[in-house]
Amino acid sequence: MKNFRFVLYGLLAVLVFLFGFALWYRYTYSMETVQAYEVNSPTLARSLLIAAQGSEFKNSVVEGIVDHYKSNAIFIKVVDISALENMDVSGFDAILLIHTWEYRKPPEAVQLFMDKNPGLKSKMVVLSTSGEGSGKMEGVDAITGESIISDVSLYVEKVIIKLHQLLETGN
Repeated sequence: MKNFRFVLYGLLAVLVFLFGFALWYRYTYSMETVQAYEVNSPTLARSLLIAAQGSEFKNSVVEGIVDHYKSNAIFIKVVDISALENMDVSGFDAILLIHTWEYRKPPEAVQLFMDKNPGLKSKMVVLSTSGEGSGKMEGVDAITGESIISDVSLYVEKVIIKLHQLLETGN
């Protein structure tokens, strides 16, 4: 009976440790919420939706994209990735998704959005970051990389090249 209790307590201790580690990991590495904002008039002929998770790297990429397009005749709406669930995105000419690969998969909001809107893939540009820099959804032409702040301008350029095809020359 003593051995059974010892094993039971040991198993309980391992479970508590794993639960604590999972909480710590989620708290430490969870993304910030992006404050929604708009640039330029929604009545403009071209429009760009940027849905992102917040972090120093991702915020800098969003800022670079917005800075590039804000003087053009393009309406820009920036939202947190979690807002996609309740948005009608059909009116946008281009949709930029910026997210982190979490637990070897995209955030649930991104996966649900992609599953719900397969016909919009031709309007989407996806930037997916991960620890090793290669995590991306199957069947999605995504730009992938690590969240290295010194590489922000490189990723801004890559995203602009893809957005250019959707915004400047049309779908």
